[in-house]
Amino acid sequence: MRINQSAGKSALLLPQDKNNAAEPIVIVVDDDAAVREGLSELILSAGFQPVSFASTQEVLNAVDILDSPGCLILDVHMPGASGLHLQHRLAESGIAKPIIFLTGHGNIPMTVQAMKAGAVDFLTKPVSDQTLLDAVIAAIALDGARRAEAIIVKRNLERLGTLTHREREILREVVTRGRLNKQIAFDLGISEVTVKLHRANVMRKMEVRSIGELIRAWETLPPTMRESGGPGI
Repeated sequence: MRINQSAGKSALLLPQDKNNAAEPIVIVVDDDAAVREGLSELILSAGFQPVSFASTQEVLNAVDILDSPGCLILDVHMPGASGLHLQHRLAESGIAKPIIFLTGHGNIPMTVQAMKAGAVDFLTKPVSDQTLLDAVIAAIALDGARRAEAIIVKRNLERLGTLTHREREILREVVTRGRLNKQIAFDLGISEVTVKLHRANVMRKMEVRSIGELIRAWETLPPTMRESGGPGI
C-alpha cells in the first residue's frame, strides 16, 4: 500500500480494513522525508504497519493512533518540539507507548535522560536494519505485555467493585495480614460463620479458587489502592 508524500506533511500508511486494526503499528516521527520513507519500507518488510509523521505536533494532533498496539520511533532534533518533549508529554498524559529514539545527534546526557524516562532504546544514525528491527520487536513485545497487564488490572478492579464494604474489609484482612477466620471474627466483632460466608462471597466475586490466586489478584491493583485498601475500605 502506497500513499503519496508531500513536503511538510506526514505520510500515513494505515490499515485498509478492520481486520488489521489490532496489528502492531510502528509510528515513525522524523522531519526528513527520506528517512520516513526508508523506515516505513523497513517496517513493512518486517511485517509491521508503519505510520509516519514529520513532527511531534502532528503526532499529538492524531492522538487516537497512540491507542493502537505498537511503538514509536522518534528523532530527537526536529523543528518545533523535540522527540524528548514528546516523550515527556505522553508520560504526562499517561500514555505508556514504548519509544525508540533514533537520532544523528545524540550524546550521553540525552541518552541517559531518554532511558531514565522509559525509552526502550536510544540508537544513533546510521544504524543497521537488524539492530533497529530488534529494538522494534522488543518494544512491541513490551507494549503487548503492558496491554495484557492493563486488561487484568481492569478486570480485577471491576470485580473488586462488586464487593460490599464488609467483604472488602475481610479481603484486606486475608491478603495483607493473613488473618484466619476466627481472628477476623474477633477483630470485627462478628461470628466466624459470618466471616466464612463473606469470605466465600469474596472468592466467588473475585473469581478465584484459592487464597494464592486472591493474593495475586490483589497485587495487580494500583499500589495507592492497595495501601488505602481500595474504595470503601
